[in-house]
Amino acid sequence: MNVLISSCGSGPGGLPILEDLQDLDGCLALVRADLNVPLRYPHGPDKPAVIADDFRIQKALPTMRWLTSQGARLRVCSHLGRPRGVVEGKYSLDPVKIRLQEIFPDIEVLENLRFDPGEEANSPETTRRLIAGCDLYINDAFGVCHRKHASIVGPPGFLPSVAGRLVVREVEMLSRVVHDPKGPFVLVLGGSKVSDKIALLDSLIKKVDTILIGGGMSFTFLKAQGIEIGQSIVDNASLEFCRSILKSNRTIVLPNDFRALSSDGELSSECGGKSPTGTGEVRIFKTALDSDWRGLDIGPETQQVFAAEIEKAGTVFWNGPMGVFEDRRFSKGTEAIGRAMASSKAFTVIGGGDSARAIRSLGLDEEIDHLSSGGGASLRFLEDATLPGIDALLKDGH
Repeated sequence: MNVLISSCGSGPGGLPILEDLQDLDGCLALVRADLNVPLRYPHGPDKPAVIADDFRIQKALPTMRWLTSQGARLRVCSHLGRPRGVVEGKYSLDPVKIRLQEIFPDIEVLENLRFDPGEEANSPETTRRLIAGCDLYINDAFGVCHRKHASIVGPPGFLPSVAGRLVVREVEMLSRVVHDPKGPFVLVLGGSKVSDKIALLDSLIKKVDTILIGGGMSFTFLKAQGIEIGQSIVDNASLEFCRSILKSNRTIVLPNDFRALSSDGELSSECGGKSPTGTGEVRIFKTALDSDWRGLDIGPETQQVFAAEIEKAGTVFWNGPMGVFEDRRFSKGTEAIGRAMASSKAFTVIGGGDSARAIRSLGLDEEIDHLSSGGGASLRFLEDATLPGIDALLKDGH
């Protein structure tokens, strides 16, 4: 069929969008969605899986509903987990297929893309198999737009291609952070490794006014200052980078107190421990930790300091939890940042991953201006102001 697409994209930065498409009645649309949902196995690992959180399915529905309202037929593809080119039953998309067919009875849902090694290798043969018989392509999988995979960068070279609703909103919201942040611009970083955030810090250091650093990565910064961190996690390879950031002319706020766990303690079963609630003594330390303790969350004074900085902000971007929030004993810091973000008058964005999961668990996601669907993708977009999947649509999609 001859699907028409306008010569100039109507989306942000000239991105081609759904409204640029014409004459879709009866066409077959290949939709690359991000349906990498968490699964649980209530009846054992060899029994059918159950969807534990359908957040990503819900995010994919607006694009699918618009396409079907225009008369298009749907072929949906996605990855799930990391099977690395090998068929594994626990990574089957069957639970997702069942859920989607309850909504769209005639939908075609392909099996896990990553069962095919050609997906991650960006094989042209894999792309050709995916697009066989299709009339157009829609990329609505922002969470993997930073990957040069066959289903992401391949189809726009062969089919009329546009961005779906989710991708368009991600580009609009994150572009505000990159190109037009209202000051003061506060960057909140957590998580475990500094190395994961080096490119982001390099990219944004001249744009931000204040950087709040919590989570496991804060101990690398503290060690770089010569402060004792006990048995806390440290990214030794990034110590010199931390020293250079600390010498910048930006305001960098590090924790001045921590919740720490004794060396004989274990995290809760949610974090791989044996006890549902965890074991060991929990104590508040002021900055320096004793040698047989490990810091696992920011303390109450740091929570107040960070919240005050967020309250003064015009733009806030947050990526990475403030502690091991899956263990309730070390969730207070992440919860405090989430509540400060929710009550802030600033333009607030959370960069996916564990931070997004934490804010949803608190029921605060509706209070945030934008909750990104892609952790790694959102960071890469802030670093580069584009992504391979976006570039493919701009170059070949119209």
